[in-house]
Amino acid sequence: MKIGVVADTHDNLHRLRQALTRLKERGAELVLHAGDFVSPFVAVPFKEAGLSVIGVFGNNDGDKLYLRERFSGVGELHFGPHELELGGRRIVLMHEPRALEALISSGKYEVLIYGHIHEVDLRPGPPLVLNPGECGGWLSGQATCALVDLDALQAEIIEL
Repeated sequence: MKIGVVADTHDNLHRLRQALTRLKERGAELVLHAGDFVSPFVAVPFKEAGLSVIGVFGNNDGDKLYLRERFSGVGELHFGPHELELGGRRIVLMHEPRALEALISSGKYEVLIYGHIHEVDLRPGPPLVLNPGECGGWLSGQATCALVDLDALQAEIIEL
């Protein structure tokens, strides 16, 4: 199973559309979003791309109720850290990397995904640790996302 991973979109719809197009072309079945959508209209590109999303709220996400409402039918948004299982892999998805090293050491997860720092962090597993960098590209000037192959437990960073 292949999944796309984005974080820190910060309302950059152009970059988000690019990321979703690239991820879909590469076989992503769904997208995990590690927070900081920012505005509820960020749901639109996911609907246009026909890709489901599972996400967690970030520190810049304002109207969480309306964000959840806008993502209804295309995905689900949670307060992080959020635990899930996909493709037989135990995953934790969060925005801020609080207790990241403790979660890595716990041995409970095969994939740990976070955002917030706007920098790529890719550590081969197990466990696979991934920050896809910032999809929005506002802070660093570099917009990125990631494709994860859960079967192989490998990830690659995609520059936009």
